[in-house]
Amino acid sequence: MHGEERELKLSFMSKEQYICPVCETAFRREELLSGSGRLIAGELTDELHRLYQPSAKYGEVYPLAYVAIVCPECWFASMEKDFSDLPRAAKAHVQQDQEKRVSDVQRIFPNVDFHEQRNLISGAASLYLVVRCYDFYPKEFSPTIKQGIAALRTGWLLDDMNKKYPGQHFDWAALLFKKKAQFFYSEALQREQRGAETLSAVKLFGPDTDKNYAYEGALYLSGLLKLKYGVREDAEQWRASLGDVKRTIAKIFGLGKSSKSKPGPLLEHARHLYDSIGKELNETDE
Repeated sequence: MHGEERELKLSFMSKEQYICPVCETAFRREELLSGSGRLIAGELTDELHRLYQPSAKYGEVYPLAYVAIVCPECWFASMEKDFSDLPRAAKAHVQQDQEKRVSDVQRIFPNVDFHEQRNLISGAASLYLVVRCYDFYPKEFSPTIKQGIAALRTGWLLDDMNKKYPGQHFDWAALLFKKKAQFFYSEALQREQRGAETLSAVKLFGPDTDKNYAYEGALYLSGLLKLKYGVREDAEQWRASLGDVKRTIAKIFGLGKSSKSKPGPLLEHARHLYDSIGKELNETDE
C-alpha cells in the first residue's frame, strides 16, 4: 500500500527551505515529479501553451500550478529566481498590500490554502499573485514581461478551471487575464525600445514550462495577443498597430522569403499569424 502511494505521488517537498523576505516565514516548496508517465504531452496551441493529456494512472496534471513560489502566510509570490531577492525598500509596500491581495485572490479563487498541496485552483491563484507582486520589483528585474508571462499562464489555468467547473465565470476571468497579458507584453517591448526597462533579467521566457521560445517567442506572442485580445475601438489605430506587428513578424521570422533558418513550431505559428493579420487588414479595409 505504501509503495503504491509513493508510486502515485505527483509532487515532493523541496529539501531547500525558503525564508519569506516579507514576513520571514520558513517553508518548503512543492515541486512536480515529472517521470513515470505523469506528463503526456499533447498539442502546442497558438499561444505556445503545451496541453497535456490525462494519465490513466495520475489523472490530470498541471505543471504550471507548481512554478510560482508563494509564502503560505503572507501570500507574497514571485518566480523562483526572484523570490529571495525582493529589494528591502519594497518590503513595507508588500506588507501594506497583504490584506488586499488576499481578499482579491479569494474573490476569484475559492478555498485557496497555500499550506496545502497545490491543485489547479491554488496553482492559478499562485500565478495571479505573481502578477500582483511583480508590481513591487524595480525595472532591473524586468517585472513587466514577467507579469505578462504570469498573466498568460493564469489565463490558461482559468481555461482549465472553466472546463472542470463550468458555469462559474472562469471563462470570463480567463479572457480578462489574457487581455492583461496582452497589455503587459506590449508594454514590456515598448519599454525595452525606449530604454526604460530591460528584458535582460529574463532567462526563461517560456511562456510554458516545456520549452523556452526566448525573445522571438515574446515578439510573436505580443503580436498574437494583440490580434486576439487587443483594443479595437479606434479602427485607424488598430490597422496601424496590426501593420506594425505584421512587419515585425516578417522581419524576425524571414517571412515572404524562402528562408528555412528558423524551422519548427514557432515559425509555423508565426506564418499563421502573418497570414491571419493579412486577412484581418483586408477585411478591415473593405
